[in-house]
Amino acid sequence: MASNTQDSTSLPLQETIVQNNKTARAIELVILSLLVSLLVYRVVYFKDQDHYLPWLLAFLCESWFTFNWILSICIKWDQYTTKTYPERLLNRVNESEFPDVDIFVTTADPILEPCIITMNTVLSLLAVDYPADKLAVYLSDDGCSALTFYSLVETTKFAKLWVPFCKKYNVQVRAPFRYFNSKPTSLEDGSSELQQEWKKMKNEYGDLCKKIDLATQRPFPCDGDSDFAVFSGVQRSNHPPIIKVISENKEGIQSDLPHVIYISREKNPKHHHHYKAGAMNVLARVSGVMTNAPLMLNVDCDMYANNPQVFLHAMCMVFGFKKEENCAFFQFPQAFYDGLKDDPFGSQFADGFYIANGLSSIQGTLYVGSNCFHRRKVIYGSSPNDTIKSDNMSNEDLHKMFGKSVELRESAAQILSESNSKIENRRSPSNFIEAAIHVASCSYEYGTSWGKQVGLLYGSTTEDVLTGLGIHGRGWRSAVTSTDPLAFLGCATTTYQSSLTQQKRWVAGLFEVLFTKKNPLLLTVKGNLWFRQALGYFYLCLWAVRSVPELCYAFLPAYSIITGLHFLPKINERAFLIFMGTFIFYNIYAFLECRRVGVSIRTWWNLQRMGRIYAMTAWLFGFLSVMLKLMGLSNTVFEVTKKEYRSNDGDDDNESVGRFTYDKSPMIMPGVVILLFNMVALVNGVLILSKVDYWENWMGVLGFGLGEMFCSVWILLSFWEFLKGLFGNGKYGIPSSTIWKSGALALLFVQDESTRGLAL
Repeated sequence: MASNTQDSTSLPLQETIVQNNKTARAIELVILSLLVSLLVYRVVYFKDQDHYLPWLLAFLCESWFTFNWILSICIKWDQYTTKTYPERLLNRVNESEFPDVDIFVTTADPILEPCIITMNTVLSLLAVDYPADKLAVYLSDDGCSALTFYSLVETTKFAKLWVPFCKKYNVQVRAPFRYFNSKPTSLEDGSSELQQEWKKMKNEYGDLCKKIDLATQRPFPCDGDSDFAVFSGVQRSNHPPIIKVISENKEGIQSDLPHVIYISREKNPKHHHHYKAGAMNVLARVSGVMTNAPLMLNVDCDMYANNPQVFLHAMCMVFGFKKEENCAFFQFPQAFYDGLKDDPFGSQFADGFYIANGLSSIQGTLYVGSNCFHRRKVIYGSSPNDTIKSDNMSNEDLHKMFGKSVELRESAAQILSESNSKIENRRSPSNFIEAAIHVASCSYEYGTSWGKQVGLLYGSTTEDVLTGLGIHGRGWRSAVTSTDPLAFLGCATTTYQSSLTQQKRWVAGLFEVLFTKKNPLLLTVKGNLWFRQALGYFYLCLWAVRSVPELCYAFLPAYSIITGLHFLPKINERAFLIFMGTFIFYNIYAFLECRRVGVSIRTWWNLQRMGRIYAMTAWLFGFLSVMLKLMGLSNTVFEVTKKEYRSNDGDDDNESVGRFTYDKSPMIMPGVVILLFNMVALVNGVLILSKVDYWENWMGVLGFGLGEMFCSVWILLSFWEFLKGLFGNGKYGIPSSTIWKSGALALLFVQDESTRGLAL
C-alpha cells in the first residue's frame, strides 16, 4: 500500500501532450511551395502581359495570401495541449491548501442575454466540487436591471436546495436547464428517495423559471424600503453603483453556499465605460476589497460549468507547474451545446483549437474572454520573478497604480507580496460594501494605472486578446487544457444576423490591437514577447485586413470575363497546374483538419463558404469601422450578441433553425454585389462560348476563360444562400432595397468594365 501511495504521489498532476502533426506539416509546406511558385510565375511573366491591371492586382492579393499562410504555419507547426489528472490531486495536496477563487459572471442585457441562461451559469458554478468557503461568485450586471437582481435573489434561494442535491447524488451536469432536459438514466435504477427528490427538484426549478418569466413580462416594482428600491428611477447608462451581498458564508462552512454578490457599476454619460473591460476591472477592484482571492475565474453569462470537477482540473495547473511563470492564466476552450447540425453559420469554431494548441507550443494560448483562471497578481501588473519589487512598493506607488482606496491598496499589497496574512473581517463581504461602492465609481480610475498597466487593458473591444497579449509581453506563459467531459459549454449564435454582428465585433477589436501600445512588434522589441508568438498575434489581428484581398480576388474572375482579359494561365500551360494544385491541396488540407476533430463533410463545406462570406461582409465592415475610427470620423461600438434560449418543452420554431434570414443591415451588401457581378459574368461567358462555331476556336476561347469561369462558379457556390435569398420571401429573402442598391452598384461596375473592354 505504501508503495502504491508513493507511486501516485510521484505521478504528475499535469503533463504536456504533443500531438502528431507530420501529415499536416507536409501539406502546409506543399501549399507554401505552390504559393511561392505562383508568385514567381507572376513576376516572370509580368512583362509579357498586354494589360497589367488584373495581373498586378492578382499578384498583390496572392502575395497577401502567401504571407497569411506563412503566419498560419508559424502558429500550427507544433500542437501542444495540457492534460490534467484531478484524481491524483488529493493524494498530493490537502484541501486546506487550495487557494480561494473569485468567480466573475458578466451580463449586460436581460433581453439579449435572458436571465434564465445567466442563472443556470451561476447555479452550475455554485455547485462545483470545491470547498464552498473558498469561493465567491460575483455577478456583474452592466444593464443595471432589477430583473437580473431579482433573478439572482430567487436563484440563490433555489441554490440552497440544488447544491446539496447535486453533491448528495453526484450529479454530473449541474446546470438545471440541461440536467432536467432529459430524464437521467440513473433514475431508472435509483432508489425511490432519489426519484422523489428528483421530481421535487424539477418542480422547484420549474417554479424558479415561472417567477423569472413572470417578472420579465410585467413592470418590476421598485418602490418602498425593499432591496429593490435602489433600482427606482435608474437609467441603464446613468446610475450610481449598486452592490448587494445576497448570500455570505460567514462561518466558512464547506457545505454551505459560497458568497453570492451582485454588482452594477456606476455609469455616467460623461465617463467612458470601456465596455466589458471596464466591468471586469470593477469586478477585480470590488472583489479585491471584499474577498481578495489569489485566483480569479471569469465566465460569460451563457457558459455554464459542464464538468463539476473543473476547479480541481485548474488546481492541477496551479500545483502541477514547477515554474509559476508557465501558467499566468489557464484557459479552458469554448465549446457549445445544442449546436445547429453541420454548423451552417460557422459559429462553433470546430477547427479553432488548432490555433489554441499551436500557440500553446510557443508562449501560451490566447485569453479568449471566458472560461479562464487568472492569477490576481498577474492581472495587477506583476511580472515573473519581481516579488522583491512588490515587497518594496511604497504606499505612494500603490496609490498611483490602484487608486485612493485604502482597502484596495492594502489588499493589492498583500497579493503582490504573496503574503499569507488575512485581512480582518475578509470572511464577511458585507463589512466592505462602502469601500466596494467607492472603487465601483466612474471616476475612480482617473490618475491610476487601471486599464493601462493594471487590470484588463483598454483600447480594443476584444479586451481579452489585448490583455493576454500584454501578459505575454511581460514574459508570462499560459496553458490550455481540455477536460472530459468539457469544462464549460455555452450557446453559439443560431442566426446569420447574430453571427455577422459577432464576427464584426471580434475582427474590429483584433484589428484595433495593432494600433495600441501593445502592438506585438513593439512587445517583441521592447518587451518579452517571443517572436513566433508575435507572429501568431499578427495572424489574428490581420483578419480584418484579409477582407480587402478576398474581396478583390472575388471580383477578378468576373472582371476578366467581362473585359475579355485574363489573370489565370491557359489550361494547356504548365503554370495552370500551380493554380489547380494550390486549390486542390488547400481544400484537402482544410478537409483533413476538420476530419481530425470528427466533423462532417457538410460542416467542412459550411466552414469554407462562411469563411468567404464573413471575410467579404462582416470582416470588411470591421476593417472599415476601425479605419474610420483612426481618421476620427466614428467610434467603435460594442454590440452585445443575442443569446438564444431554447426551452425544454420542444416548442421551438424549428422551421427557421439553420436557415439564412436577412435584415436591412448594410453588411450583406458586398456579398450581394459580388454574387450579382459574378452571375452577370458567367452569363456573359456562356453567351460568348455559345457563339463560337468551330472546335478549334472554341478551345482557344475556353483556354483563356476556363479558369476564370471556374472561379466565378466557386464564388457562386459559396454565396448560394445569398442566391436563394434573392428569390426568398419574408425574413428568408434579402430586402428589396438591398437588392436594388446592390444591383445598381453591380450594373455600374459591369457597364464601366464592359466599356473599358471594348476600348481595349
